[in-house]
Amino acid sequence: MKHPRRITLCFMIIVIYSSLVTNTLNSESIVHPLNLREHELAGQDPLRQKRAVSTSHPAAEEYTVDIEISLENASFLDPIKAYLNSLSFPIQGNDTDPATNILSIEVTTVCRPTGNEMWCSCETGYRWPQEQCLPNVTCQDHDSSPTGHHCNCLKGLPPKGPFCQLRGAITLRMSVRLNVGFQEELRNTSSALYRSYKTDLETAFYKGYSILPGFILVTVTGFRPGSVVVTYAVKTTTPSPGLMRKANDLVAQNLNQTYKMDYSSFQAVASNETKFSVIPEIIFEGDTVTLVCETEVPSSNVSWHHVGKRSDIQNSSRFWIDTAVLNNMTSVSRLTIFNITQRDAGEYICKLTLDIFEYESRKKINVTPIQIFSSEDTRVTCDNNPVSLNCCSEINVNWSRVEWKQEGEISIPGSSETESDSSCSRYTLKADGTQCPSGSAGRTVVYTCEFISAHGARGSKDIEVTFTSVGHKSSHKGEVHEFLRHVMEMSTVQSTTGNSLETSKAQEQQANLTITQDPISVSEGQNFSIKCISDVSNYDEVYWKTSAGIKIYQRFYTTRRYPDGAESVLTVRTSTREWNGTYHCVFRYKNSYSIATKDVTVHPLPLEPNIMVDPLETAIPCEGSHPLKCCIEEDEDYRVTFQVDSLSFPAAKEVNGKQACYKFNFMANSAFWCPKHVDVSCHFTNAANNSVHSPSMRLHLVPGENITCQDPNIGSGEPGKVIQKLCQFSHPPSSPGSPMGGIMIYKCVGSQWQLKRNDCISAPINNLLQQAKALIKSPCQDKKLSTYLKNLSDSTEKVVHEVSSSPGNLGAIINILDLFSKIPGQVNLEMMKHVLSTVNVILKKPVLNTWKVLQQQQTNYSSQLLDSVERFSRALQSEDSALLSFFQTNVQMKTMVVKSGTPKSYKQTFMFPDSDLCGNVAIDEYHLGHLKPGASIVTIAFPTLKTILAQDAQRETSANSLVMTTTVSHKITTPFRISMTFKNNKSLGGKPQCVFWNFTLANHTGGWDSSGCYTKVDGDSVLCSCDHITSFSILMSPDTPDPDSLLKILLDIISYIGLCFSILSLAACLVVEAVVWKSVTKNRTSYMRHICIVNIAASLLVADIWFIVASTIRDHHYVLNETACVAATFFIHFFYLSVFFWMLTLGLMLFYRLVFILHDASKSFQKAIAFSLGYGCPLIISVITVGVTQPQEVYTRKNACWLNWEDTKALLAFVIPALIIVVVNMTITVVVITKILRPSIGDKPNKQEKSSLFQISKSIGVLTPLLGLTWGFGLATVFQGSNAVFHIVFTLLNAFQGLFILLFGCLWDQKVQEALLKKFSLSRWSSQHSKSTSLGSSTPVFSMSSPISRRFNNLFGKTGTYNVSTPETTSTSMENTSSAYSLLN
Repeated sequence: MKHPRRITLCFMIIVIYSSLVTNTLNSESIVHPLNLREHELAGQDPLRQKRAVSTSHPAAEEYTVDIEISLENASFLDPIKAYLNSLSFPIQGNDTDPATNILSIEVTTVCRPTGNEMWCSCETGYRWPQEQCLPNVTCQDHDSSPTGHHCNCLKGLPPKGPFCQLRGAITLRMSVRLNVGFQEELRNTSSALYRSYKTDLETAFYKGYSILPGFILVTVTGFRPGSVVVTYAVKTTTPSPGLMRKANDLVAQNLNQTYKMDYSSFQAVASNETKFSVIPEIIFEGDTVTLVCETEVPSSNVSWHHVGKRSDIQNSSRFWIDTAVLNNMTSVSRLTIFNITQRDAGEYICKLTLDIFEYESRKKINVTPIQIFSSEDTRVTCDNNPVSLNCCSEINVNWSRVEWKQEGEISIPGSSETESDSSCSRYTLKADGTQCPSGSAGRTVVYTCEFISAHGARGSKDIEVTFTSVGHKSSHKGEVHEFLRHVMEMSTVQSTTGNSLETSKAQEQQANLTITQDPISVSEGQNFSIKCISDVSNYDEVYWKTSAGIKIYQRFYTTRRYPDGAESVLTVRTSTREWNGTYHCVFRYKNSYSIATKDVTVHPLPLEPNIMVDPLETAIPCEGSHPLKCCIEEDEDYRVTFQVDSLSFPAAKEVNGKQACYKFNFMANSAFWCPKHVDVSCHFTNAANNSVHSPSMRLHLVPGENITCQDPNIGSGEPGKVIQKLCQFSHPPSSPGSPMGGIMIYKCVGSQWQLKRNDCISAPINNLLQQAKALIKSPCQDKKLSTYLKNLSDSTEKVVHEVSSSPGNLGAIINILDLFSKIPGQVNLEMMKHVLSTVNVILKKPVLNTWKVLQQQQTNYSSQLLDSVERFSRALQSEDSALLSFFQTNVQMKTMVVKSGTPKSYKQTFMFPDSDLCGNVAIDEYHLGHLKPGASIVTIAFPTLKTILAQDAQRETSANSLVMTTTVSHKITTPFRISMTFKNNKSLGGKPQCVFWNFTLANHTGGWDSSGCYTKVDGDSVLCSCDHITSFSILMSPDTPDPDSLLKILLDIISYIGLCFSILSLAACLVVEAVVWKSVTKNRTSYMRHICIVNIAASLLVADIWFIVASTIRDHHYVLNETACVAATFFIHFFYLSVFFWMLTLGLMLFYRLVFILHDASKSFQKAIAFSLGYGCPLIISVITVGVTQPQEVYTRKNACWLNWEDTKALLAFVIPALIIVVVNMTITVVVITKILRPSIGDKPNKQEKSSLFQISKSIGVLTPLLGLTWGFGLATVFQGSNAVFHIVFTLLNAFQGLFILLFGCLWDQKVQEALLKKFSLSRWSSQHSKSTSLGSSTPVFSMSSPISRRFNNLFGKTGTYNVSTPETTSTSMENTSSAYSLLN
């Protein structure tokens, strides 16, 4: 039994052929469904039986047949269509059927799988007949056709025909040029020459255009000069450009060559093909008007023109063009005119161009001023009787609303009522005696009725009302009046409600809004703010909108709630012309809206980055001159001067198209010394008397003989001089209408300028870049983002060659994506597809060489691109919880929405066969359960990004796998873990290491970081588990010790065993010092020495404990590991330095006691100096180090809690002080020993002091080289490639220094030994019965004559016996003491 084959795509073709057979054809006997596979054309049963439909008549000679072709591989469609397009018609019949000729073959219908459905759409020029649209389900997401009309897309192929049919017949007004001389007889339709031309041309036209589906007739309509231009009309259905080109080819082939037809001159204008609509129908001054031009042609090349103006309409602050192609079938272009005026009235032309076709439609619009009629000014007596004020508009339209405002010395509120059927509004007010002022003169209040259209237009009329009192009022009432007058000095707008059921409740919440009173008039580039204050704190929503009803993007305003009110502040840091207009502050509570209005005037003024100057830099001979110019892409009335130092010179204006240039010829010999450097700038001043300076032009006045390089476009320069030149003014100059961007860098070599770098940006991409920069300043940027992203995607596809050949173009596209990514609050799937389509183009393999050139610049563009994509992915919001995906050659995306309840695990697989790379990502149910329902998880994989992401500083590491980035739309507040699997590329060697891209490294240019990631190699796969989500990959790092290697295990064992011994030894040292303190601190020198020993031991003990804490943090990766790691690094750094500075204190004390023998400082003064030096200096160094490096997050290393070396060399903040102290102490030791051995007269200290000093010298002399040696090996391990011996020796010396402190700093001191012997000797207990005890009668374990003690002292050069019970002997023995100390790390 045969199983049905998997059909992934099918399409219908229509075949038109002619035959001499006049019988009625049974198409079912001729045509059969045909299935194509990869390696066969037919041979198996079809999936289901289809019928083709013949539309021929019995007597006709032409037949039309529909044929269905099904494919398993969708990629076959384009080659088949290309093959059909390459055929030349007519195709003559073969030997078996010589009477049949095929006239044309056209693809009419294409069915593609979409999810679990098959969507069938019509090709250009075809559509489903109405009888198929009504009973079948249309693709609503891809079909905008009204119900009951022809549609373009159906869900599933109908079981029977008819399928997609030709559209209705149209008349094409065409023309073509004949390169022959024009003769006047061609104007006479009755002349023989006219008839001869007409007959020959119509014959050729018929043979050519008869291949068009639905062709009816062709007629020559006339000739006109210009060589000979033939005008003719073709009646047919809408043809595709490809088929029309074939028809034109046949025309040229069938026309006699003597006519010399110019094939490239074919033009066609279609009539009645464009639907032109205008919204609103009645247009008032100030309205926002939208003109919609809809053409059933898949092209976005649409231009708009206002008849009476010389140039096409371009996007600006008042005009905005938005063009889109729907369903790949219909072009819809919208021209929006903001705040329309009567000057904008007239005829508008919408013209779409596709190949040789032009589709043109015209519409005339009229702009009507709003005329308001009102009651005359009146006087009102405050007797509590109602008085009505009336306003009516001249034209009866459905106004959006009518607002009444009042302004005057007193406040007399009323109620408004609008009659919709008569376009009139009535305002009824009552004034009692308490509201009116006393006296007969009265007070005047101006009431303003303002009619507001649904599209933003406003018309108003003022009515003056004078209120007079009935009689005299009390002074108390007068005070009330003054209070009311003071309140009404601020603009207030009463809220209105649209729901009568809510009116009574809303009255309690109605807010009086007070808005900034000062008029706001700024120039472009300046900032302004509007404050809107409400006297009610209860509201549901606060927002700002334009007069056109468009909401302002939220990032431009902030709102705060107070107990007795609220305020919202609209802040614009860089105003543009788009901000010119009226703005509404809206406080909404339920159905009640409180609205305050403010007008903003923005005067035109070029922004500094938009002023192009030439030259940027040049050399000028001392007696020469050079032309200077500043250009802007607008022609406004500015006053422009050139500022040369403190002098000002007027500029000459020159307009070229849309570009206005201001020029000045600089004369070097006018008033300047030579040589000299001069800065020149243009000074633009607008009508509001605001000004802006252009970027500076740097002029070098040098002797003429020094200039060797001269070029009229580049400029002049000295040998070796490097200058920059705007590409706009480079050679050859670009078109003023579409300026280029970027710069070119030249170097003067010999007598020629050589191009060093070309960072030019082509005109189309530069235009997109300028639009992106303008968009981020736009008040409605989020509304326009979708259109801009589509334009970027379409344009990038078109200029892929320019991108692959120019680093400037590539960098500009990355900057555009970066700018766009900072806008969205939410991104839909369509917008995300446009983003990834752009990324797919710039990550193509031919572009990678351009990436290498681009990466040589300081900016890390690859990191910037990755960051932009991640921002877009975090903002992606899916409309439902279905899995969404996007597949391209160089980027793939998969996403999932977390559902409420128990979520399913997140598992996605990515495969790139072309790159032989694959990987998957997984998040289990437990971690997904911590995410909020509705959160989106997005994973994007890049196969080529690995080759361009910056390597580390030593260029020793490189990524060799997919780069996968996973983002979550909601903030993660709990521990999170993600698992990934990469393919292990063993051919590159090295040890795989899981890493993520840390954007904060290397001064925020980004770098690979392994923090929080664990690696496991499993054959051909590398398993990664990380406790955060970002961009992951595998990093090859040859110098990183393998976690499972013998060396790493050995170093860990030595470190932990040594630390245990060190901590125990230091604790023992502190205990011993506490026990013997009184016995060993009987003179100042011994006292200060033991102070230093205790602080050295204490500092090293605390540093060891923090070292264990830091190791635990990194080994177990706690949630707060980054903060804890910084703290651990700080304290380790501080206490390690303290050990060294206490050792320096000990050395300086020794130097002081021997050199300044006549100066005897007090014990408290010495302690103060010692503690300041021992702890103060380390604290200052540690705080400065963390303060400088931590803001850039480069304080600690990537894989250890210790000072950074790779990025900032912060480790030098420890190494340099430590090594300096080692050198200083060694020097002190040499000086002191020399002075002790050869003292000068009068310098000899007492015997006990000399003994203490000599023991200090021995301690420093032994411990200082040991410490220096330790950190000498430690410094060697910093550099990559260091021998493993350095690591082992450094670890040994470093880990056991606590033991060295105990031995050399404590137990080696004979005073300490004797104090311990006295403390713990058995003779001490026997002395209670006898005053003295000889050595022979008692030999304790710690006595100097015991075997253990003799061996210990022989080791350090001590021999002899000592009596420990006699005080005099003990005192003598204290003369020979020693002190030593050490330090961990």
